[in-house]
Amino acid sequence: MGAQIRVYRQKISSTSSMQKIFKAMELIATSRIGKARARVAASLPYAKAITRAVSAVASQSEVDHPLTREPETSTRSAVVICTSDRGLAGSYSSSVLKEAEELLTKLAAEGKQVDVYLYGRKAEAYFEFRGRDYKRVWTGHTDEPLFETAKEIGAAVLEAFNTDTTAGGVDEIHLVYTQFKSMVVQEPNVVRLLPLEVVEEKVTENTADILPLYEYEPEPEQVLDALLPRYIDSRVFAALLQAAASELAARQRAMKTAGDNATELIKKYTRLRNNARQAEITQELTEIVAGADSLSS
Repeated sequence: MGAQIRVYRQKISSTSSMQKIFKAMELIATSRIGKARARVAASLPYAKAITRAVSAVASQSEVDHPLTREPETSTRSAVVICTSDRGLAGSYSSSVLKEAEELLTKLAAEGKQVDVYLYGRKAEAYFEFRGRDYKRVWTGHTDEPLFETAKEIGAAVLEAFNTDTTAGGVDEIHLVYTQFKSMVVQEPNVVRLLPLEVVEEKVTENTADILPLYEYEPEPEQVLDALLPRYIDSRVFAALLQAAASELAARQRAMKTAGDNATELIKKYTRLRNNARQAEITQELTEIVAGADSLSS
């Protein structure tokens, strides 16, 4: 019986230690989520503005540019998958990888070859474990992305896009990341970066729906050439910031749930330990009474 009490004590001690770790990670995520959300809010106006500018130039000038040119037959695609470097974030990375697998299956069914670019150690470990090929991988700072990393990713996929498909290039670029909607809701999202899907101008009461008019100097083609790398960099960086905020929110929620579960386990083990101790005391009293009766008889 004493051995059973020791087992429960060890379980209570180990669970308490894990609870402290969960609480610390929850507090860290809570302290950093505010900054991550602020960075997301700060990046959205620029990303939206440059996307509107590119859409306006492409739709109003009617130029034939690789940015908006739809290939007659798309044969090769690039897919950038954004996950986290660390675990303990619930289903954050697995949800992104699941969404990416669906996209890869869809592209393969369309007869397209896919070049995969990975962001985050979880994606790298996923592909390495399965022995699947990928072009490049970027790790580090997934919960606090750097603009230099976004520029590297953008330069890599843009170089592949500007290369002919017969020479190993691609004719479309997809980005898979987690969109931050609220502290409770984060959804995996797939966007096609290139070719840009230009939406026709809408005339509504809301003037924000009307694309701005521009005068080009010297030519629209050169304007699009200059905007293309900036468009890619801004969209990739905005996606990385959204993914970082989603990762921190998912980790905060997961650590809070784990801490609550640890609290319940401690209560359970404490109750079982007390029951075992009470049973041991009862058994000792029974043995004492039985021994006293034997001596008196």
